[in-house]
Amino acid sequence: MIHLRLSLPSDLAESVIEELRSDPAVSSLSRLPGACVRPEGGDVIMVDVAREAANAVIERLHALGVGVEGTVHIEDVGAWFSRPAFEAERLAPGSSADAVVWADVTYRSYEESELNWTYGAFLTLATLIAAIAIVLDSQILTIGAMVIGPEFAPIAALGVALVRRRPALLRRAASTLAIGFVLAIALTTLAALAARALGWVTVEQVTADRPATGFIYTPDKWSFIVAVIAAAAGVLSLTSARVGGLSGVFISVTTVPAAGNIALGLAFGLSQETYGSSAQLLLNISAMAVAGWLTLLLQQQVWKRILHRRERFATSG
Repeated sequence: MIHLRLSLPSDLAESVIEELRSDPAVSSLSRLPGACVRPEGGDVIMVDVAREAANAVIERLHALGVGVEGTVHIEDVGAWFSRPAFEAERLAPGSSADAVVWADVTYRSYEESELNWTYGAFLTLATLIAAIAIVLDSQILTIGAMVIGPEFAPIAALGVALVRRRPALLRRAASTLAIGFVLAIALTTLAALAARALGWVTVEQVTADRPATGFIYTPDKWSFIVAVIAAAAGVLSLTSARVGGLSGVFISVTTVPAAGNIALGLAFGLSQETYGSSAQLLLNISAMAVAGWLTLLLQQQVWKRILHRRERFATSG
């Protein structure tokens, strides 16, 4: 179930009420006339709608100009009990767990792909841990670096931008990825140079046989396959009402560890490590971006068909 709270001018409220009242997917509808301070004297409308039908309802509200003249607040209802709501969900086509609320997904993509201090700090810290993991040949530290890394959000945003045709989001996510990794690799390279100068890390440690972390700079077909599968799972976790398994996505894909190894390769002048890890990083990001886009595209096409069924349902209701 999705709860919508609308703040809008009173002259627009009547047409919105009529539009929502006729929709069988709407289980409850309330209006508080004149409750708004901004827009001054405007109305507040609260509505509960079956998640499966949320996209259609939100699109119709957008067509009425609610998002231009007022505000639409969207939130998931964690728990509820209501026979009308149960009937609305039972009659609406599709499953609530499978439904993608595109307005919510798009907003979160903009929010989470912003290049800010927090994103840069997390990515840099993750890359530093990855570099230490490589020196120590530690799988545990490698996994820790993968979990800390925040790079999946802008990678997923690339797919959202392509599917929803948002060029501004595409530019935002791409620049966040590029600048974030350049910054993290540069700072980790400086840290590696300092460790080398202090004698904490030697070239022999970096070039030694590393059975636990050698995969980081040797990309192969399995790197691509795992990245594709993990990205598809990650996108499903982000778009589904049943969120789960996202941490497994972070652990599965070699992005941050590759960035850490690039930094070590630059600090110690090891071209093979640098080139191999760069190929691994680019391969994984590209595979995840394409897989995320294809998964979202498939979801959109499936829900377009469900939307046609929903329109027939709304008309008959």
